[in-house]
Amino acid sequence: MSRVTLAQWQMLAAVVDHGGFARAAEAIHKSPSTLNHAVHKLEELLGVQVLEPVGRQVRLTEAGELLLRRARQLIESATALEDVAGRLAEGLEAEVVLAVDQVFPSDALARALNAFSEAYPYVRVQLHETVLNGGIEKLYDGSADLVISGLSAQGFLGEPLVTVRFLAVAHPDHPLHHLERSLDLRDLVQHRQLVVRDSAQRQSLDSGWLKAEQRWTVSHLETSIDMVQRGLGFAWLPETRIQGPLAAGRLKPLPLSVGGVREIPVQLIHRDRDRAGPATRALAEALALGARGCLVKNDSILSND
Repeated sequence: MSRVTLAQWQMLAAVVDHGGFARAAEAIHKSPSTLNHAVHKLEELLGVQVLEPVGRQVRLTEAGELLLRRARQLIESATALEDVAGRLAEGLEAEVVLAVDQVFPSDALARALNAFSEAYPYVRVQLHETVLNGGIEKLYDGSADLVISGLSAQGFLGEPLVTVRFLAVAHPDHPLHHLERSLDLRDLVQHRQLVVRDSAQRQSLDSGWLKAEQRWTVSHLETSIDMVQRGLGFAWLPETRIQGPLAAGRLKPLPLSVGGVREIPVQLIHRDRDRAGPATRALAEALALGARGCLVKNDSILSND
């Protein structure tokens, strides 16, 4: 057991912060004699002088400065611990599990998580990056509190967040671009298509596959984007994820007569909205705000172009 109590460190900090025993006593509602006794007891237990008189005032010794600097970390940790305990007593969740489809704009997700962390710094977040049915599967088996998906979930109501535009793209030097004409399905099926694997374990989909003779299936959207930039195939990719490569000329939209652009409405789904705790509700609100912020940013980019 520690010989010095947290209260003794707090009283020493008060004396230093308020410039003396009298002012500190008034600020923290203790008598000057109580503070004086606590500090002397602390010095006695540690065998180190932490305060020295300077006229009618006191100041930290060199050893006292070092010890109080470390003690403040303990005081802050104790305050944070009590805050967490109080929030838990009020029903605050210790952890929120979030499943997000990889097509959801990364900027919107980052904005949301940053805002959430400022409001609930001690609530853990488990983030699962899913594809297609992966998030819906977690919703059905109860392993996610919130799900962001472009698919509907039977028995659940979703809140619209954002509509994601997918563009059919390939590297500018891809053979499809060399045809220099409008393209149709017959042109596409002769070339390699890159698709992202459904992360669901039980009921997976082959959404977007055109039955091309050559198909490469990857597990992550970023892998697909990288491979298309390298000229290894064509794919439909979220516009928000490829603005940089498009602007840099590493990707170019395919001149399809129809179907070159697909729009997927993405929604936020609660596992149980009525039973959701304050942290889950706050994260849901942050995700909605992040999505709206992303829409404003993208509209600005389009207007500038």
